[in-house]
Amino acid sequence: MSSNKTVLAIKYRPQVFDELVGQNIIVQAIKKSILLNKTPNAFLFTGIRGVGKTTIARILAKSLNCLKPEKNGCSNEQCANCEQIANSRHIDVLEMDAASKTGVDDVRDLIEFSRYGPTSSKYKIFIIDEVHMLSKQAFNALLKTLEEPPEYLKFIFATTEVNKIPITVLSRCQRFDLMRIGFDDLLIFLKNIISLEKKNLDEDILKLIVKISEGSVRDSLSLLDRIFLSENDENNKLDLKSAQKIFGYFDKSYFLELFSELLQGNEKRVLELYKNIYDQGIEPKLFIDNFLEIIYYLKNYKHIKGSNSSLDFTDADLKKIDQLSQKIDTKTLLLFWEFSLDIMGELNLLSNQHLAVEMFLIRLMYLKKDSSNEIIFNKNLNESTETNKPVSTKKDFKNEANNDLLSNKTINQIKFSSQEQQKISFDEQKLQNKTKINSFSDLISECISKREIELKYELENNVNLISFKNNNIEISFNENLDKNFIKNLTSKLLDWTGERWIILLSKKPGSKTMREIKSQDKNRILQDLKESETYKKAINLFPDIEVINVKNSDEQDND
Repeated sequence: MSSNKTVLAIKYRPQVFDELVGQNIIVQAIKKSILLNKTPNAFLFTGIRGVGKTTIARILAKSLNCLKPEKNGCSNEQCANCEQIANSRHIDVLEMDAASKTGVDDVRDLIEFSRYGPTSSKYKIFIIDEVHMLSKQAFNALLKTLEEPPEYLKFIFATTEVNKIPITVLSRCQRFDLMRIGFDDLLIFLKNIISLEKKNLDEDILKLIVKISEGSVRDSLSLLDRIFLSENDENNKLDLKSAQKIFGYFDKSYFLELFSELLQGNEKRVLELYKNIYDQGIEPKLFIDNFLEIIYYLKNYKHIKGSNSSLDFTDADLKKIDQLSQKIDTKTLLLFWEFSLDIMGELNLLSNQHLAVEMFLIRLMYLKKDSSNEIIFNKNLNESTETNKPVSTKKDFKNEANNDLLSNKTINQIKFSSQEQQKISFDEQKLQNKTKINSFSDLISECISKREIELKYELENNVNLISFKNNNIEISFNENLDKNFIKNLTSKLLDWTGERWIILLSKKPGSKTMREIKSQDKNRILQDLKESETYKKAINLFPDIEVINVKNSDEQDND
């Protein structure tokens, strides 16, 4: 490892394969390919930040050009090539940052430079970091050289976003996926660093660093640097809470306490705990994320309690999780999970998301378990009600509704008083009004009997009937139809029949309007009259006579 460096991430950067953390399988594969002299034309290393992509690329370059390969890549005493490559000043190893040199001209210069063989080593090596940043034209310019490069030329690519690299480039590289560093491996690595630095840190702080770094060696060393800089007195050791404040990290034990108080229905304490969490800078969406994580651990603790090192909890927290998981059943946890997912969508509708989370917690607080294993509302929520009926989950709502309909019962849900009055009014109307309307002509007749002249006019003049059956009316209409016609018609049909009707608007032409049909009938009757013998005799007697309408003697004029 390098020396005389102040930043830990640089000071303890691995210099040989044996110093790499947590990438044993990849290291073995690369070592074997070098030993057998079967190295590919291009290597591609991909993975998250800080797992060693650039580091392993440099170690590979040193291994390929090492003057003493039999000594395991100069692990003790570096040769001239390894030392120059480590200091980024070897003439045959060019390291390029694709984020700053993305154009095709940069790649053309690279290809032109590759025509000349190495000067002092076996291979000429190009290390391109963040290779996914190259432009499409730059990738295309590389294709031919990647496929058939000179024997002395090697490419080493590193990237965090392998999905942005064209498949034509990927197929020409030997790909190695660097995994996140395991919890135990990274913890052992940090303990070694603490020993080398002659520091004394609590193991809980190291575990916290490993958790926050999320498998990144560089991130863990940067966090460790911050801890070292925060130590003012060697005799006063930092405790876990102080480290959490330094990192701005939130203690999950608050969530366990909040969850425990929530199950007990302690509203005041729940809101106090949430406000403390909120004051520490936890955004509402992050709060719900962590709340969902607690639900997950409570539901699956029996299956994951053996892997304590991967959990973000102390031993005391794990005991509390175990106790809570035994007190609350799966059905309640799944209902909490569903409510939590719902609130994630509701947060986007409010400018003050903090209030939405408070109301979300209150909603959960007033759910408790009864002996029938149904989720019911707490009596404190609605003391004016005599009984509290079960509140169904979303999954069971449809089945319960069907059962209630079969048993001629209504679902007892929380409603406004106006909604209850509207429901009672509707039930009374349904029993009292039994008018049957079986056809379009019946509907017009009902309009006449109820003196709904405007509705009758719209039906006869502006509506083209398509179908009329089973409380469904399908119509088309012309541009003269009143804009409130549908609303008025459905309301009147409900009043007259006590049943709900569906009015469908269609683009089909439909039949002619009643006015058009009546007009056609009158024209036909009038034409038949003009062709009759009676009309011909009348014309002979009265040449100026003109017939304009024909009407039965018993017909009433409703027009």
